[in-house]
Amino acid sequence: MALCGGVGAMALPSELIVHIFSFLSDRDKLRASAVCSRWRECLFYPALWTELKLRIGGGDTGGCNGSSSGSGSDETPKLEFLMRKFGSFVRELQLELAPVEGNLSPLSNDPSAGRMEQLPGGQEGDPQQLSERWRDAMATYLDQVLCVFTAIRNNRNLQKLSLYGDTFILQQEGLLDSSNLHQIHQGDKKINEIQQLFMELLSNSRQLRWLSCSFMLGLVTPCSLACLSNPSAETLQHLSLLDHQLGPLISPSELDRLSNLHSLALDFSDFTPELCGLLASPRRAPLHRLSLLLNGAALEFKPLEGTAKEDDWKALVRVSANLRVYIMALEVDSSELLRVLKPSLPLERLHLDSYSTLATDATLELISQQYNKTLTHFLLLRDGPGFPDLSVNRNEDPLVLLAWRCTQLAVLVIHGYTVWSHNLVAISRLRGSSLRILTVSEESIYFDPDQSRYVEGDPVHCLVKDVSLGLGRVWHPCLDSSVVLSEPTQHFHCELHAFSTGM
Repeated sequence: MALCGGVGAMALPSELIVHIFSFLSDRDKLRASAVCSRWRECLFYPALWTELKLRIGGGDTGGCNGSSSGSGSDETPKLEFLMRKFGSFVRELQLELAPVEGNLSPLSNDPSAGRMEQLPGGQEGDPQQLSERWRDAMATYLDQVLCVFTAIRNNRNLQKLSLYGDTFILQQEGLLDSSNLHQIHQGDKKINEIQQLFMELLSNSRQLRWLSCSFMLGLVTPCSLACLSNPSAETLQHLSLLDHQLGPLISPSELDRLSNLHSLALDFSDFTPELCGLLASPRRAPLHRLSLLLNGAALEFKPLEGTAKEDDWKALVRVSANLRVYIMALEVDSSELLRVLKPSLPLERLHLDSYSTLATDATLELISQQYNKTLTHFLLLRDGPGFPDLSVNRNEDPLVLLAWRCTQLAVLVIHGYTVWSHNLVAISRLRGSSLRILTVSEESIYFDPDQSRYVEGDPVHCLVKDVSLGLGRVWHPCLDSSVVLSEPTQHFHCELHAFSTGM
């Protein structure tokens, strides 16, 4: 930036300054804007900031094209500044809110923290402390959501809106819906204002292509989507509505308006035969991606009897031949999983995540037989005591059989179950270099006690060498289990984004 060093930089026309800015990184844009007031004015030229990615809370850094990171209420002024500058014209806005300082949030950098609620010092908080933290966190949450929607409500250029709200502390305390937010000062008033601003945004939008709202408490209601303008109903290609509310967030009539939808993400229990039938209509654009979150804790209130049946899936696949499905199942019993995994369901990605429930060899057998031509990603995670052995009563290990049968398998992640070292070698040899990701936590790997009789040297070193040879690249077991045990709902939000954009 030699141009910034002399008087000549101050005399440049604004168009040229903006053109120079367009070649710079965000950090260099900020540095260059310090030249003079004219360069600072050009920094906020709309063409330079078509995309805004914000992470508030959790202490993480990153983001591009205008990013903010930090924790709690300290970041609210920065958020207000950015939204005031860009909110009225930005075309793509991605926002993650994690306002609970000291909590293991999706953006936490603390690898030693577990999934249990902890205070900053690592001690479990007493109920009064947690209650105070909850009230402070939710007050900040409401203020930040209000700030965002006040700034973007009249934005007619918005094409992509992606929102994620960290609700971890609510999940821990069993506060899974917005009914408890009235405990916050002016909570009810702010919630109503947020909902109205969101509906105003949808009504004013003209070219919305991507709408994703994941666990934004107090934002989406069953009436929200009815406010979506007709132009945006025609242009919308991706819709993701996920929450811990007990009622469905989209009605059949509203889904019917979205005739050009290519990808959809919903709670599994809300995917009814009627919705499936609408998506199978030949009058619509074919559906390419479907992401479904199955939460075992909600099955008591939202039973599986009301979900799509085998014939519904067959009808959908006939119309949408390229459809692929991603399912995350949280704390779901194997008997329920066997009911969910229909033969005609074109499953590409499956993530089984639990603490108390166990996957069974019968479940893995069903998966490997039914989805042998479609399954590419399989994550089997358990954050609980002990490491169950799925092969204990079998001649063949079910994970080895899955790797053998599922010829498209590219990602395999395992933690919390026993994986015998010789079976891990077999998996690497069966799939070879086509298995792009093989992540197995070190504590999940067990060695045959008799192995030392016929294998010389350190068993771990021999395992690393054999698996590396099988994969055709250097491989090591995962030494930090927190790498694979990310916060499930945040992981699902990020993965469905990648899944839906990968069409």
